[in-house]
Amino acid sequence: MGTRMRCKRWGWALLFVLGGAFGAASAQVAGDAPVVVEGIVPDQATKAQILDKLRTLYGAERVVDKVRVEAIPAPPNWGTYVGNMLTPGLQRVRGGKLEVDGQSVRISGDVPNEAQRQQVLSELSMASNTSYTVTSGLRTAGSAQDVLDQTLGDRIIEFRSGSATLTPLGAGILDEMAAKLQELGDARVQVVGHTDDVGQRESNLALSHARAEAVRAHLARRGIDPQRISVLGRGPDEPIADNATEDGRARNRRIQFRLL
Repeated sequence: MGTRMRCKRWGWALLFVLGGAFGAASAQVAGDAPVVVEGIVPDQATKAQILDKLRTLYGAERVVDKVRVEAIPAPPNWGTYVGNMLTPGLQRVRGGKLEVDGQSVRISGDVPNEAQRQQVLSELSMASNTSYTVTSGLRTAGSAQDVLDQTLGDRIIEFRSGSATLTPLGAGILDEMAAKLQELGDARVQVVGHTDDVGQRESNLALSHARAEAVRAHLARRGIDPQRISVLGRGPDEPIADNATEDGRARNRRIQFRLL
């Protein structure tokens, strides 16, 4: 996402460019993309305040400082309001800009879904007072559920027979899912375990739950906050194929990811 702050009336301007793109087609990993801030601010304190907020959000190594300080007039408490706008919600936006022109604010770019679009706008509105006007150019860049579904594809996250121990292939797929979950910011997801119908239902329910827990633990080891992940074991109750065939049973022994 990029952020531009301009002011024709007051004479100052800022531009924050937050690199990266949402979705599987991204050529860059969003977590590594630079955050470029450039333009004019009225004093050194304002510059320091804005840079500190950005470095806290994105890491000092990602923030590129191109800000100039000039002794020009600015709206009352402008630096404070702009600093308040730099919330973690901006990390949900990819390929965009945040522009402040006087007391007019415009944000553009891509977000995973409508709920996150509304949340970003709400945070911006709450960060300023009523004299600031927020205009949205945010687009939903395909649903986050689609991203998870496309990442998993037709693959099955495999476990050792009768256990909740991941195979190397299953762990590799989860590593890809962890990378996508990182791109989705603080989106919450439910991991659902499923089994075939061989054996007792109660045992299969327990196994499916244990496998979902194993998935959550693996994702946590890959940097995903476990508080973002809930687990559910459905056992044999939601088959997607015929349990009468070996291929069907293999397809039913699966992990499902549901965006909450």
